[in-house]
Amino acid sequence: MSHTVRKLFIDFEKEEQWLNDMAAKGLALTEYSWARYVFEESGKGEYIYRIELLEDGIKGAKSVEYLQFMEEAGVERVIMNKGPAAHNKWVIFRRKASEGPFTIYSDTDSKIKHYRRIHRLWMSVALMEFIIGFMNVGLVALDYIGIVSNINLVMGLLLIILGAAFLLFSVPVHQKIKKLQSDKLIRE
Repeated sequence: MSHTVRKLFIDFEKEEQWLNDMAAKGLALTEYSWARYVFEESGKGEYIYRIELLEDGIKGAKSVEYLQFMEEAGVERVIMNKGPAAHNKWVIFRRKASEGPFTIYSDTDSKIKHYRRIHRLWMSVALMEFIIGFMNVGLVALDYIGIVSNINLVMGLLLIILGAAFLLFSVPVHQKIKKLQSDKLIRE
């Protein structure tokens, strides 16, 4: 029997933990799209899930090679159901728990690289929101009386707020990068 859950995550580690908690309850993720997860009943704890942000889209040359490597290692990619899947960089992997522990990052440098990709993503989206938001607010100055000004002002302010939210999302990721770098220096 299929179970659909609608849930939105900002933190991939919390999403990963939630997927593993669902697997522990006997629900295996079979497909996902933005904020929509479809589960099938399975053995309790049958799978271990990991989430990764790829360097380029799913169809990119590096990603195709990497996904093939993961498949050869006995790791499945959960299929994204809808949306621009070819341009999607987020992937959810799963592997049978009976095959032992499943980690993607074997060293600190690869973890740092992954967190940097996530940080760049949040910062890029924040910058885009700020630029478009301030452009909309700037248009108000050109059309100081009229309905277009009101719409531009509201939309501009909303985009600026959204940009600030994405900027805030990047802060914990940046802190994790700094902590990993610090830990790496201590070990060297």
